Order: sequence, then C-alpha cells, then structure tokens
Amino acid sequence: MKKTTISVMCGLLAPMILFWTMLPSRATATGFDLPDQDAFVIGRGMAFVATADNPSAIYYNPAGLTQLKGNTLRAGIYGLYLAPGYESPGGTSYENENNWHALPQVYYAGHAEKVPLGYGIGFFAPFGLSSKWPQDTGFRTVATEGSLKYFTINPAGAYEVLPNLSLGAGVTFNYAKADLRQGLVWPAQPFDEFKFEGDGWDVGYNLGLLWKAHEKVFIGISFRSSTSVDMKGNTTAQNSVPFPPDSPAVPPFAVTQDARAEFPCPLKAIFGISYRPTPQWNLEFNADYTDWTQLGTIMVKQAGPIPGILPQNVPLVLNWQASWYYEFGVTRYLANGWTVSAGYIYNENSVPDATYTPLVADLDRHFLSLGVGHRGERFDFDVAYQFGYGPDHRVSGSANSMAGYPSPADGEYDFISHALAVSVSWHF
Repeated sequence: MKKTTISVMCGLLAPMILFWTMLPSRATATGFDLPDQDAFVIGRGMAFVATADNPSAIYYNPAGLTQLKGNTLRAGIYGLYLAPGYESPGGTSYENENNWHALPQVYYAGHAEKVPLGYGIGFFAPFGLSSKWPQDTGFRTVATEGSLKYFTINPAGAYEVLPNLSLGAGVTFNYAKADLRQGLVWPAQPFDEFKFEGDGWDVGYNLGLLWKAHEKVFIGISFRSSTSVDMKGNTTAQNSVPFPPDSPAVPPFAVTQDARAEFPCPLKAIFGISYRPTPQWNLEFNADYTDWTQLGTIMVKQAGPIPGILPQNVPLVLNWQASWYYEFGVTRYLANGWTVSAGYIYNENSVPDATYTPLVADLDRHFLSLGVGHRGERFDFDVAYQFGYGPDHRVSGSANSMAGYPSPADGEYDFISHALAVSVSWHF
C-alpha cells in the first residue's frame, strides 16, 4: 500500500473514530445486529453478498475485493429515526425516548497490479444498541436504559483462485462498551437503580466466497465469527428511600464496586444468489443467519455482594434464539453511470417472551428500501431510504432478566423506523 494511501486513511479514520464515540448506537433488526453498512446495499435490501462490488465487501463478503481495480476510499453515514412503542396490560402507551441515531462507516480497498489479489480495511459498527424508557412503564426492574457500542476495525484480503472463483478472509479487532441500567425493587418509581458499565476488546475473523457459477448467476457466501468481549468496569447499586415502606428493613444505600462480564456477540452466516439476465439488471436473494443462542445467561461478577439486595454474581438471563433475515434486492443499471435499486427484508424475532427485554423490544419486522446512485470515473455516490415496520407483538409470561426480582414486561410492542443513508467513493 502506498504511503499516500496510508496517510489518507489515517487522516480520515481519526476524526471518524472521535465522531463515532459521541454517537448513540441503536438496534433496528434482530437483537442488536447492525447490517446497514453501505447506502448502495441498503437501497437493494441488504442483498449484496453475491454482488460485493464496492469496498463495503469488506463487511458483506471480502471475496468480492478481487472485483475492484485501483484504489478506492468509500465513506458513508446511516441516519435513523427509530420509534418503538409499548402499551401496558392496563392500556397505557409509552414511547422510547432515544429516537435519533447516526452511524458512519469508512472503507479502503486496493488491488495488486500483477496478481489477482484484492485487499482493504474497514471501520464500522456491526452491532449496537441504545434505548431509554420512561421510569413509570411498570417494567423498570427489567430495564430502563441501555447502550452497547461495538466498533470493528477489519483488514481483509481476497484471492482469485480461479477465473470464476474468489476466496476472502479478514481479521476483526473489536471494541465494545456497555452501559446497562434497571431498577431493583420499585416497579414504577425512580427510587433505585442497578447499573453496569464496562468495556473491552476481542479479536474475530470473517470469511467469504464469490463464485461465478454461470454467465448470469453468481453465488456468494459470507461468515463472521462470534466474539466474546471481557468487559471490565463497575456496578452501582443505589436506593434513595427505605423499603419495605411499612417497616423499613433496608435503609437507603449507594454502593459502587469493580465488576466484569463476558458479553458474547453472535456468529453470522449469509448465503446469496445473484441473477443477472442482462448487464442492466441484477436481482439477488440472501438468507442471513444469526446465532443468537450464544446469548444465554450473562453473569455480572462483582467484587462482593450487597447483603439482602444482590448476590456477588448477578445473572442476566437472556436465552435468545437463532433467527434469519430474508433479503430481496434488485438494481437497474441505467445510462451514464446511474443506478436505481429497491429491496425488501423480512427478519425474525430473536427474543422469547419468557426473557423479553424492552431494551431491544424485538419482534418480526419488515423493511422496504429505495436507492439511487451514480458511478463516475473519479467519484461515486449512493443515497437510500429505508422504511421499517413491525406488526404489534403481544408479550405474555415474561419474567425479570435479573433472577429473583419478578417484574414482567408483558404488554404490546410495536415498531416504526425511517432511515436515510449516504455513501460516497473516491477512486485514485
């Protein structure tokens, strides 16, 4: 890689990292997965693993890097208005208080001059979560507020082993920071709180395959490994009034102590098939599997217990289930470098009622998208709009994720989202 390229990348990454740390993350799809990593891809419903023809292939399918020529720098931002809602069994409605979100991403891709080798590096957030509910919902001892920021630096390379077959691989360096909050015993009054804050690093990998099975048919396969971040930080437990109120046995208290928790993020596997009846059309279907079963019970290990209130090790019981995205996309390549795309996604709920958490408020969801872009000699751009809708999901039989403190999250949840994504590329 040329010295000038390294300088450009460092100059761009530094302010992007600083900007990103000030932004909230969010959850739009199954669990806290964030597959929205490029405007062109979003416009075609994330159906891209068998196309993978811009630098965001680093995330979607690194084998696609062999298709790119020269050097390309690509950056984008995904702006989102997210509006999950909740109606209690008594009929009172509540709205999540953290609605506006923004997620940037940046990629560099290059190609060797004398061998069929592509390479690149990406910086993005493959997972994230940010949610805040009012204190009087009735489920505050399940959850009130949460934030998960998960950033990845992903160098990757690809080699064309045959004229119609490329293989790719990358290493992921992952940083995660969590802030999770809930009440202790008061279901509707903000008198108490249990909070865990921590951060840490982990290393994973991603793999990809791109096969031109026929002149008009391309097959893509992508795999991202699971990770488990050892988050080190502290817990804070506080209560401002005595309880129980009639004969107070526990006076007010506030305790902060060292704590840690192993936080797993799931593996992902994607299969895609692209059909190109003419050079002007690209139709693709992807099946995207996420193994959320790795989120069973997260144990928050504190330096010591709080007698009569919390054990030393606090179990956060999740027991999530694996789920799928089904993604359909089409792109029409017009004259003079213009493109128009459309897409549809259906994704399954991954959070069972028994351990339902309003921080994610997951449910079956539908996404529709439209995109427009232009390919130029030196510059490209793409703009996409995405609309998300979740039919009402009624939760029953839920229990508190903190074992021993029953406070169900039963009720009806809904979901609406609007998103605008923009990506630009510079060829040099």
